[in-house]
Amino acid sequence: MSSEVLLDAGAVTRCRRRVHLEHDDSMRETPPRPLDPATEQRIADAAAHRADIAQRLAGATAGSWVTVPRDLPTGARGVATERALAEGVDLISGAVLSADLAAGRRGHSELLVRTPRGYVPVLVVRHRISDRGAGARTTPMTDLDPAHALTDPQRKVRSQPRDQLRLAHLRRLLEAARHAEPGRAIGGVIGLDADVVVWHDLDAPTWPGGSTAMAEYDRRFADRIAIARAAASGAEPLAEPSRILECRRCPWWPVCEAELKAKRDVSLVVRGEDAMELRRLGVSTVDHLAAMDPADEPPMQWTSNSFTDSVILARAWLADLTVVRRVVRTEVPRGDVEVDVDMESFGDSGAYMWGCLLSGADVGIPHGYHEFSTWEPLPTPDEARSFARFWSWFTEVRERTEQAGLTFRAYCYNALAENRWLYGSVERFAGMDGIPSRAEVRSFVESEEWVDLFQLVSEQFLCAQGKGLKVIAPAAGFRWRDPEAGGEASMGWYRDAVGMDGGEPDAAQRLRLLRYNEDDVRATSVLREWMTDRAMTDVPYMHDL
Repeated sequence: MSSEVLLDAGAVTRCRRRVHLEHDDSMRETPPRPLDPATEQRIADAAAHRADIAQRLAGATAGSWVTVPRDLPTGARGVATERALAEGVDLISGAVLSADLAAGRRGHSELLVRTPRGYVPVLVVRHRISDRGAGARTTPMTDLDPAHALTDPQRKVRSQPRDQLRLAHLRRLLEAARHAEPGRAIGGVIGLDADVVVWHDLDAPTWPGGSTAMAEYDRRFADRIAIARAAASGAEPLAEPSRILECRRCPWWPVCEAELKAKRDVSLVVRGEDAMELRRLGVSTVDHLAAMDPADEPPMQWTSNSFTDSVILARAWLADLTVVRRVVRTEVPRGDVEVDVDMESFGDSGAYMWGCLLSGADVGIPHGYHEFSTWEPLPTPDEARSFARFWSWFTEVRERTEQAGLTFRAYCYNALAENRWLYGSVERFAGMDGIPSRAEVRSFVESEEWVDLFQLVSEQFLCAQGKGLKVIAPAAGFRWRDPEAGGEASMGWYRDAVGMDGGEPDAAQRLRLLRYNEDDVRATSVLREWMTDRAMTDVPYMHDL
């Protein structure tokens, strides 16, 4: 049975219960939830990035080169890869390594690079792999020889554990196939910026407790293969469901959610290590946690919410309450002139729309919804035009407010998203017409005029069902007009709106996105008005539960 279970590198960072479900024969008739549009888009973007890097490298690197066609069946790709390895080809693109049946391993590498004594893997990923600093070992992107790596005075390694664990997985596969460079475990990564290769020493004690990437990988893989083999053989499960952050996008979440709700599992309100520790203490259900006295000494060391908050969340969950007040009186900073802001982006490609809702005192600019968008498929230089129009309008509102001797406030829900594209836009389009300086944007972002409602909700409420705007705004009485409204759905709408997949741009989907964006800014407006006026009477106080 063990030879029938093969895990790829993703298993070592995947939820343990998911590994079980993926190998449990009894789940064959329970198809997992389809991928959401955002995940599908990330997969497509990553594939396009890999193809672009392979094309650039093929024309810029010395040595023999073999590309294993990705449209071949996996078995045929493996045969082609093994042939190239046996022939000593310098660079192999799209490699599929022979499965290690005894260990239960399979895997593929974007690149395999021949050194004088064997092969090392190089990954191509669509995320950033370094930060400003010093200490990373790098070569230029077109130099795939690890012997040329130097300590980079401009870059430090960004923590990306999955990259190192995947390199360790490939190292073990190369060892099993007798093609690994002996004596040292190294691997490279080409990231989103595609300017350098960052080289990782997988035997370096850079992991917590002085461990290495190879040791951490071996420990995790042994655990995951045991889980998978137990599931495949029908043995007692080695992993039980427990809600964690990964559940939000997991295709198996509907299966686990039903089981957790049936058991009223404590992880429905307390996640991660805290839930595991509570179970070890015998507190396995929401009911048991809710019955505890929040004024007592915590029964353990908490890592996320406090013990008091966790007990109150359990009581709120039992009462089917979305929110509970943490404070006697909820407050939101208000201005004479107010603008609610919401940005729409498409993955990492850019921000195609900035929507604003102007309200409050009259400063000579029409009240209501204003949008600033580009409908050229991202990435596009036209994004600079739409951003410049937004910033010009926004600046004019602020200036007129100041000239009138009035106060100004702008609101968003989770400023991390808006701030990312405020700063990103001024950096990418610096010097173009109407683009502000980074200092100008920073002056606004760091001022009291920019109010993050997500932060205020987090400080003033306990949220039993999550803190997303689509969860919190309905508690304030707001409803989106589109029944499918959501960030994930909007990704698909955008593709149709701009004709990204080769079709004609869909005007109806553009209108749908505009209405969705308008509803988002109206939702934040309703939310802050509710927090100012009615939340104190609509929402129970935590100590009254």
